Amino acid sequence: MGKYYGKIGYGITVVTAPGVWETTIVERSVFGDVFKNARRLDNSEHLNDNISISNKITFLADPYALQNFHLIKYASYLGTLWKVTMVEEEFPRLVLTLGGVYNHE
Repeated sequence: MGKYYGKIGYGITVVTAPGVWETTIVERSVFGDVFKNARRLDNSEHLNDNISISNKITFLADPYALQNFHLIKYASYLGTLWKVTMVEEEFPRLVLTLGGVYNHE
């Protein structure tokens, strides 16, 4: 099991004008462990295949993470932002499953 240090991005929805909602990203740094490390190439109709990883990262959750785990959008890993496809709560830890590259949607 490898060690992890990186940023977790939470997508917080805020009102920017009456009737206008935007998602603002709040990043928080965490220490944890990587306990699954896998890569997959997805064949697509595009010129290049899409790279997807199935890594699982676990970290000790603080109160902010426990209250906002449903808002987690991405995690930084090896210099790239990866979409979080699933979050599991295994108190007192959160387990994140990573997927494809996060495109700042």
